[in-house]
Amino acid sequence: MGETKGRGARSNATGRYEPQKVHDFDDGWTAHDAGVAPLRTRLTPERARTIIARNQSPDIGFDRSINPYKGCEHGCIYCYARPSHAWMGLSPGLDFESRIFWKPDAARLLEQELSRPRYVCRRIHIGGNTDPYQPVERELKSTRAILGVMRRFNHPFSIITKSVLIARDLDVLGPMGREGLASAFVSITTLDRGLARAMEPRASTPARRLEAISRLADAGVPVGVGFAPVIPGLNDHELEAVLEAAKKAGACTAMYVTLRLPLEIKDLFREWLAEARPDRAARVMSLVRQTRGGRDYDPDWSRRMKGTGPVAALIAARFKAAVKRLGLDGLRHELDVTKFRPPPDLRPQMDLFDAA
Repeated sequence: MGETKGRGARSNATGRYEPQKVHDFDDGWTAHDAGVAPLRTRLTPERARTIIARNQSPDIGFDRSINPYKGCEHGCIYCYARPSHAWMGLSPGLDFESRIFWKPDAARLLEQELSRPRYVCRRIHIGGNTDPYQPVERELKSTRAILGVMRRFNHPFSIITKSVLIARDLDVLGPMGREGLASAFVSITTLDRGLARAMEPRASTPARRLEAISRLADAGVPVGVGFAPVIPGLNDHELEAVLEAAKKAGACTAMYVTLRLPLEIKDLFREWLAEARPDRAARVMSLVRQTRGGRDYDPDWSRRMKGTGPVAALIAARFKAAVKRLGLDGLRHELDVTKFRPPPDLRPQMDLFDAA
């Protein structure tokens, strides 16, 4: 395995669906001071048949989403999307942040789906699973192409990211935001540059994320801040400071999610915690379990986003008080679905895409 510097996960355990497990071990043949090649990102095109994913989860505020990428170079150790790599026979560990899949035909597929005569317009959320503005987007511009389609159709969408790269697309986001067709969230988990680098090694720095909020707001895009995830004993003490900084930058709303550790994430997070913050590892895990009924994770839809118990209740109370004081507790920006129109040059072809 290559050098893992600049990556979030510390290991690459075999995915849960594989019949055989592979483990690294030192056989004594390689000198410990020998040069080790750094772990490189590998891009794989995916030939998809559709681009819009739909869900019926009662605790998610949208029923359709687009994820331009599978896997994420940001390498956030807590990422809830990590277990999805196991479906492809890969590890939710280092594979997740170095084996990236993308859809070359994303824009064309989206045009087809939006052009169907029976399509009913509702908000589409971009980036609900992995970040649409991870580093490979600079080269591939898949998210950029998707936004171009949204603009052509006047289709409302929301988008979430940890990257200042979102500001590259202000020429699309600004006009659509001002027309009530787009809103954005920027996730900020800490203002501590050192903690951010350890926990989210390839995401934009906290200062750059605040810059993204400011540039979005200045362009007329309704923008919120996501303090997510809240990790008791690690970053929860920054809740008020993050919200205050985001408000000063131009955020108009806020949300939070308590740390979730389903499936492989619990072991990856424990491993990272033991190395990155050994002095507080035991306390952090104890507090996490206190928000999950004594377990590492509670998957119940009515509890999984915020947690339960005194620790979770205190976080909720602090968040409620902070957003009220800062004026971040207003209603979420409603997007306009009435402006949706397939562009004239595609209307003669709409029947071709009606598979019914």
